Amino acid sequence: VQLQASGGGLVQAGDSLRLSCAASGRTFSSRAVGWFRQAPGKEREFVAAINWSGGSTYYADSVKGRFTIFRDNAKNTVYLRMNNLKPEDTAVYSCAQSYGSMLVTDISEYDYWGQGTQVTVSS
Repeated sequence: VQLQASGGGLVQAGDSLRLSCAASGRTFSSRAVGWFRQAPGKEREFVAAINWSGGSTYYADSVKGRFTIFRDNAKNTVYLRMNNLKPEDTAVYSCAQSYGSMLVTDISEYDYWGQGTQVTVSS
């Protein structure tokens, strides 16, 4: 399984971005997927997760109401729509595929990772 994250960029506070996580492999559509981010000097943190079907989602409190995770299994792609971006959202965003089909937030439950895409939000 290979994951490719894309869609990052440099934006101003209040702007929106949509990240994509495109996957190869047959298991992607049956597994939960999560987005994580890592800011300079900080540990990687959970952002959002979605179960295999897209019927269940979960968000970190810091992004709840601003970010939306959704997926298109026909395209083997998971998206992260980010609205009302804030400077504190600046980080490298990575997607990951979980071991199972139900969404999880623990980083140890994810086995395949994409390379990350940089999101920079200026004030």
